[in-house]
Formats: sequence, C-alpha cells, structure tokens
Amino acid sequence: MAKLQTKTKENPKLMQKTLADGRQSLYLEYYMGYNKVFDENTGREHIKHIRSKEFLGLYLLPNPRTPEERQQNKETLALAAEIRMDKEKILIARKYDKAAPVKQKINFLNFYEAYIKAYTKKDIRMIEGALGRFRSFLAESYPNMQTNLKPEQITKEMMTKFVEYLQVHSKGEGALGYFQRFKKVVKYAVDQDIILKNPCTGVRCVVDDTSLKKDVLSLDEIKMLANTSYQNTEVRRAFLFSLYAGLRYCDVVDLKYSNVDYANKIIRFDQNKTTGHSKQSVVIIPLSNTLLKLIGEKPLKNAPIFTLPSHTGCLKALRTWVARAGIDKHITWHCARHSFAVNLLGECHTDIKTVASLLGHSGLKHTEKYTRAVDALKEKAVNALPELEIL
Repeated sequence: MAKLQTKTKENPKLMQKTLADGRQSLYLEYYMGYNKVFDENTGREHIKHIRSKEFLGLYLLPNPRTPEERQQNKETLALAAEIRMDKEKILIARKYDKAAPVKQKINFLNFYEAYIKAYTKKDIRMIEGALGRFRSFLAESYPNMQTNLKPEQITKEMMTKFVEYLQVHSKGEGALGYFQRFKKVVKYAVDQDIILKNPCTGVRCVVDDTSLKKDVLSLDEIKMLANTSYQNTEVRRAFLFSLYAGLRYCDVVDLKYSNVDYANKIIRFDQNKTTGHSKQSVVIIPLSNTLLKLIGEKPLKNAPIFTLPSHTGCLKALRTWVARAGIDKHITWHCARHSFAVNLLGECHTDIKTVASLLGHSGLKHTEKYTRAVDALKEKAVNALPELEIL
C-alpha cells in the first residue's frame, strides 16, 4: 500500500483515506488557523486547530501487483501532488494579495467561452452578445489583445473605454444590458480567483431608459402586416399575437394551451424576465376575439401554442415579412411589445395603470416612456401638416 510523504509545513497537505473497498481516496487537508477555546471544566484556555478537507476524486489501488497497476498509482500520485502545489500557490498569492501564478496563464476570452458553454439561463443570447461586442472592442482599441487577453490586463481604464464603445455602438438600453452581462462574467472570474480585483467596480454605464428607441407599428401598419401573407404561418401568427398582447419573444415561445382559460377568455403566464424578481411576474391578459382566433381550438393534449424557430430565425422571417408588407421600419420581435403599449395609450386612450398591468410592470416608471413616445408621435403628426401662407 502506498504511503504518502508529506512535509509538516505544507498547506494544504496531501492525505489519504481507506475506503470500504480497500482503495485509498486522496484528499487535501487545509490548515485554516486556530481559535482559543475556554474549557469550563478545567478553567483553562486551549488551542483548537481549524482544518478543512477537499476530496480530489483520485484513488490509489490497494496492493498493486502488476507493473501497470504500479504505474497507474504512480501517475495518480503525481497528479495529486501537482494539484496540491497549485492549490498552495493560490493560497500564498491570496495571502499577499497577488494573482495566483497558476491562473495568470489563463486566456480570459477562453474563460468567457467556457462560461457560455456552461450557462443555462434565459439571457444566454445577451451573454454571448456581450462577448461579441467585447471582441469587437478589443479589435478596435487593443488589437494586440484580441486573441489572448490575460486577466491582469483587464483594467478599470479598459472597462471605462469598453462602456464608451458600447454606448456608441448600441441602441437604447442595449449598452447597459451588454455591460451588465459582461460584469456578471467578470464577477465570476473574481470569485474563481482568475481576476484578483474587480475592474468593473465604479464603472457606470448610463443610458436614457426614459425614452423609447425602437420603432413601433401603427394600427394601420399592423393591418398591412396582417393582410400580407408569409410562408411561415407560425411566426406570422405568433407575432400578430404579440402585437395584440404585448408579449416578449421569450414569453410567447413558452406559451402552452394550459395557460389559456377558454371559459373566462383570459391567458395567464409567468414572465421569464421577472420570475422570482417581481411581484408582477404573473400576467393575466383578457383574450379578444382576435387573440382567440390566433390561439385556435384547444387540442386534446397540452402543447405549445406556437412552434417557433430560434430567436435569430424568427428575426430573419420577420424582416422578410415586414419588407413584403411595404413597411420601411427596423422591426424586431420586441417592437411588438412597444407597439402594443403605444397604441393602447395613443390610439385607444387607455389609462397608464391599465397598460402597466397588461405589460406586467411592477410600477409606472417603465410604462411612462411609452407616454413620451405617444407625445413624440403627436408632435411629429402635427409638424407633418403643410405650412400655410397666412396673408
């Protein structure tokens, strides 16, 4: 049986534990310091050493008999010893407020890509988009770092320039959204000791979130769109539904027939964007005859109401359909939500509290930008009248 040779001052120490099947499970034992503990029975203080264990998932074979088994144990021990040394370097670097040498070699861009592969939340497209913007920023501002970026090279000055880049190259709240996702990855890198000090701390991305930057479709343009055929009937049906219900893509793609209460003519769903973060995450929308027609009859088994391609596929289809309808506007899926709100407030004269409730807003702050959009449209309409020559 293999015996480990450990030095007294090593921290962590490489240790082994005998399992029921005879194998030796290798683990690291960390010395975390000590506490002085008062013993009431003796009336004296004594030292209590604090240790923790980290099992490596590596095992030594008991009583290796063949050269292959002995070689396997030798390689396992060598790997465990290498891991132990790397962990010790990290502890020493942390003690002296330095980046660990073992992690200084990491390419942050590769680290970001690995983060994306393991990411499972709904905002994955924004996480990917933030990396795309950051790569473009590096190509323009730091070309020598665009393929290999060391963690220590990410400075506060770089982050300030990145925010300025985002504000120039993004529309509306896009700059803020991308920077928030980028900061999320940077924070994870800090938590993993890849980056010693968060370079995003104190760097702010300020955008005007009180004004509406996306194009909206008027009621007449929605009729033009509805009267224009398109081969992908699912995209067509889902987008018209979003125009009349104010839904985001991430919500409409998840709708099931079980969300529909046919008897009371309502649809109830949980907003993906605000689930767990807002009391208004559950939205209830009354179903007009138009919406009921778009939903269709309830099938025997519960199923998605709309069978849609990817978000990118939907945008391509939408762009073709809008152009075919003769509408010269940059329309994305989210424009349906904006159009719904603006048309309710403007054309239908709906009060702002009702519109906020239909959109699932927890307050009026986000809804107010639609009232400003309505005012801007009114001003544009008045200014479009021909000038009169008054004698």
